[in-house]
Amino acid sequence: MKLYKYLILFLAVIATSCGDDYFDVNGSETKPTTSSLPPQFRIQGAIENTTAQAQYRGSREVLGITQYGSQNVTNYYSETWSSSLTTGRYFLWQNAYVYSLPNTADLIVLGKRDNAPNFVAVGKILRAYILGMTTDQYGDIVLDETYDGESSMNITPKFRTQKEVYEAIFNYLDEAIADLDKSSEIDLNEEGGDVLYQGDHEKWKKFAYAIKARYLNHLSKKSSYDPDAVIAACQLAISSNALNAQKTYGGGPVSNDIQPFAVGGYGSSRMDYFSDFFVKLLKNPLNLEGADWDPRLTIIVPEAVNGGYQGVVTGRGLDGNSGDDYSLGNGGFYTSPNSTTDMINFSEVKFIEAEARLRKGDKAGAYTAFKMGVQADFEKLGVDAGSTSIYMDLLDDEVGETNIELSHIMVQKYIANVLNPETWVDMRRMDYSSDIYHGLQRPENVNLDIFPNENDWIQAMMYEYNEEDRNYENMPNNDPYVRLTTPVWWNTAE
Repeated sequence: MKLYKYLILFLAVIATSCGDDYFDVNGSETKPTTSSLPPQFRIQGAIENTTAQAQYRGSREVLGITQYGSQNVTNYYSETWSSSLTTGRYFLWQNAYVYSLPNTADLIVLGKRDNAPNFVAVGKILRAYILGMTTDQYGDIVLDETYDGESSMNITPKFRTQKEVYEAIFNYLDEAIADLDKSSEIDLNEEGGDVLYQGDHEKWKKFAYAIKARYLNHLSKKSSYDPDAVIAACQLAISSNALNAQKTYGGGPVSNDIQPFAVGGYGSSRMDYFSDFFVKLLKNPLNLEGADWDPRLTIIVPEAVNGGYQGVVTGRGLDGNSGDDYSLGNGGFYTSPNSTTDMINFSEVKFIEAEARLRKGDKAGAYTAFKMGVQADFEKLGVDAGSTSIYMDLLDDEVGETNIELSHIMVQKYIANVLNPETWVDMRRMDYSSDIYHGLQRPENVNLDIFPNENDWIQAMMYEYNEEDRNYENMPNNDPYVRLTTPVWWNTAE
């Protein structure tokens, strides 16, 4: 298969121009690489690098925080919040600025050149998505001095505040929605490159509104937070599982066609086992006395070789036990070779709406949206009708309009967003509360030099070492004692 055939020329030019510096962020001083390629030959690479490069790395490195999965050793850096994380060897930065954002810039330039505003729109939507993931993990980032497809590259770009980045994200999305209503001379799926929505402008618009709803909802601690604006965006966003923004993998044989978290994928299955926290949460997501079931458990989590479903405590490793006693981190619904990578799905949109309605005091509306979100997740996972009906009745009996709380919404959203880096945003917005996420505790063997108190949780990621080497005059304070413990802008009350 030639999954990245539309990206080959771009990577070849960059690799040839940069030599050993290819893997250094902002390391190329070459001219842009758009050349004479038409945009229809760039869209597939732009989509796939957004999911397989930026989102995968953004998910993988925070597994020790979101606790979907655990490793088999006690000293894995992302679980102890040390080592590579504290020395800037965390590569979402590289994957965003070297692999992913340049493709979006080229789509915008080429779309304008060839009178194809639909390609401009896709470039802006994907750019908003990547910038959003990046700023949510780092805070202040480089915004408008990155590769733009027209100018020479700047290896010492200035950083912009997260507030400014968010303003840019909303602008990109609004402009993209308007661009999609304009006539274009080239169909988005002209060469079969639109592997997300097969050229359907209306679906791309719903995707854009879904991202907008997500980012408006991130501002829940800000005085500017507007639940009605969030709800309005949700009403125009993804409205069924058929519209989920997801990259579907074929299952091989080449590694680029295998879900990155699956065995055989280029990610080399960076999750050894599902975590103890996640497995226990799936057994009893409603936190009911004596409850020990959820039909999604056996679909998402593989059964252990020795039987049953048991996760590894994050940070503890196997602790001398047999790995056959635990549920492997690959082979389930999200971690098989032909699994999808969800960027944003219908369930999340409904949970966003439920949170916004709850915050404005509309408990009845919140419960309706909440229940639709759960129903959508069950349908996505293929839970049988009988089990689904029993669970929905349980929601009515145990939650309902009267008892709906933020914890119900966030726990179900956590389950529906397996391996999505968006979960780390939610956990920080919820202050890592065990009242919200029942049973949540810090990983064992956390770096106590930086996080000495049990209530200390990681708040942001270190900028990569190569950015610090080249651009230290412009980047914010990268001392791990500051970077890792300082909340990002949207997580500070205002």
